[in-house]
Amino acid sequence: MLIKHQITSLAKIAAIFLLATCSVSIANAQSTGKINRKALVTRHNLIITDRNLGGPTQVGNGHFAFGFDITGLQTFGKDNANTMSDWGWHKFAEPDGQTPADFKGQQWDTQGHLVRYDIQNPEQPALTDWMISNPQRINLGRLGLILKKKDGSVVALNDLQNPVQKLDMWTGIATSTFEVDGKPVKVTTIGNPNQDGIAVHIEAPDLNDGQVGVFLEFPYASHGQFDNGADFNSPDKHQTQAVINGNNAVFHRTLDDTKFDVGLKWANATIKNTKPHRYELMPGGKNVVDVVLTFSKDPIKTPLPTYAQVKLASQTHWSSFWQSGGAIDLSASKDPRWMELERRIVLSQYIMAVNEAGSTPPQESGLVNNGWFGKYHFEMIWWHDAHYALWGRLPLMDRAMRVYASNLKTSEERAKRQGYEGARWPKTVGDNEHWEWPNEINPLLIWQQPHPIFFAELAYRTNPTKATLAEWGNVVVQTADFMASYPYYNKEQDRYILGYPLQVVSENANPRTCYNPTFELSYWRTGLKLAQKWRKRLNMPANPKYAEVLSKLSKLPVKDGMYESWENITDMWTKFNFEHPALTGAYGLLPGDGVDVPTMERTFNKVGETWRFDRTWGWDFPMLAMCAARLGHGDKAIDYLLNYKSFDLEQHGLVGGGGPFPYFPGNGGLLYAVALMTAGWDGAPAGNAPGFPKDGQWVVKWEGLKRAL
Repeated sequence: MLIKHQITSLAKIAAIFLLATCSVSIANAQSTGKINRKALVTRHNLIITDRNLGGPTQVGNGHFAFGFDITGLQTFGKDNANTMSDWGWHKFAEPDGQTPADFKGQQWDTQGHLVRYDIQNPEQPALTDWMISNPQRINLGRLGLILKKKDGSVVALNDLQNPVQKLDMWTGIATSTFEVDGKPVKVTTIGNPNQDGIAVHIEAPDLNDGQVGVFLEFPYASHGQFDNGADFNSPDKHQTQAVINGNNAVFHRTLDDTKFDVGLKWANATIKNTKPHRYELMPGGKNVVDVVLTFSKDPIKTPLPTYAQVKLASQTHWSSFWQSGGAIDLSASKDPRWMELERRIVLSQYIMAVNEAGSTPPQESGLVNNGWFGKYHFEMIWWHDAHYALWGRLPLMDRAMRVYASNLKTSEERAKRQGYEGARWPKTVGDNEHWEWPNEINPLLIWQQPHPIFFAELAYRTNPTKATLAEWGNVVVQTADFMASYPYYNKEQDRYILGYPLQVVSENANPRTCYNPTFELSYWRTGLKLAQKWRKRLNMPANPKYAEVLSKLSKLPVKDGMYESWENITDMWTKFNFEHPALTGAYGLLPGDGVDVPTMERTFNKVGETWRFDRTWGWDFPMLAMCAARLGHGDKAIDYLLNYKSFDLEQHGLVGGGGPFPYFPGNGGLLYAVALMTAGWDGAPAGNAPGFPKDGQWVVKWEGLKRAL
């Protein structure tokens, strides 16, 4: 059977969302009216003429993404033009028969007693390296054009004449046109919303003259990271068994223990196996060729759809997506930056739905490349998925939330092994493998711990039902039990302390000595307060340990009238004013438990004056924008979303700047921030769009958004 996702198409849930998108309000205007969503989306359709633009352009369904270059396919092997999925994983052979169960880690002093953590062990370098790089996300295959000049020589990228690529986000259909020695070629590329694959339509005069063809080739897994996840130079390390029947083929792929099927269907062409793992389609007598390509982790036993069927499914899927959930229209604004902010909002929705709506959260670089070997980071799940709840698309958030249930048992074991109650969530894992990426950061990070409680609350605010309580109840309780048992009680000072050892959000502290970071102290309060609410909803008594920790948890550290990143930091504003300014997230991303607003105001201003924004990451700017919005500085919120090179959204909408490219948490953060600025937050000032400037320059029409915590 071909893969059937739990939610095969957004079209199936559109009707539910449409019921929730009836409230419309406009700032600085008297009238209200429904947004023309098609006009909103299509005015930001991609039009690309730069053949060297990094990108890639992508089509996909959240579980699967196909990236392509200016030709509409993966013709020139550009690094980011890859084929990736949320299920395509591989493991190399374990070193010398060792397994993660044999990993010793290290014991570190933890408030006076030794605790074993999954930190690299110098006695086990081979196993440590294997645990870091395995499993790795794989490139499923490459589909490209065979292009030749009239003299038979191979066409290079710079030989293409008049290239133009357009992506219609309303339909999910991309068209790429160019010329080869004067011959016009048009390629239409469409993602299949119901299966993990694409459909392609190629048009050109005299298509059978040998100048244009199609190739499909399959690679082995890659040992690298932040590359294409493919090794095309090791044909003897993997197998491709082809079963060809007329104009259909199924390729049974084997990469060590990884097995999957690839289905290929074509019209008006003949197929030939030209070398190991490479197949070529050469056009017949007509001027058009259709190709349908599908990847499946399960055996393919049913016929593939036609090109026309995939095209119709994509049109239905994407128009339903855009007509569901939230929308923000800024076109009546006077501030000339409205167009760029709206572009970022629309493009971020598209690329997040393509890359970040699968059954597991992807790595920060999405389904573009194999950054971090494709492993997802638990602290980043918030940035990948929280925005869906505020944008009225909770089912897309729910897809990835299964990672909490699937990792619950091993997280409970981790907590117990370290002497704690409940479940201690990891930082970096891959696929269904539960070992931690061993180093001195990952096992000591704690700011991901309250995330599932936050997600549970988002889910309950949308669906306050018994089903939501049943889905999240045990995860919330086990998470909070760990959070209540983790802080160290200092009898002399009569207070609970977070750490040591721990690593902070910015990952630039000395983990052996660091304690009481500002963001984590506030998040601990938020998490435990919400957990008590959840216990009441679950008909459970309030937990006295939660209450005790809340009453005696250390105050957020302050020096010279401003918050510090952690309590025992020195020279913060000169030596540690880089990486994530997470202390501002305590009143922005978070609702501000334990925060004194005037102190945060002074802190926010100091960050703006002294922080080294050339050494930050994409989500830092939405985090700062949310802090600015809650403090009443809508002008600064807009500035943080638009005016910094480290938060640059290139033509495809992909975030560059400080960190690996692309960086999808920046897109997710942008969507959460603008939803908060538009629909408000608990306790926000009355009126529309409370987080936007009140200077009369911004007119914010919106519908279908939900208030933030």
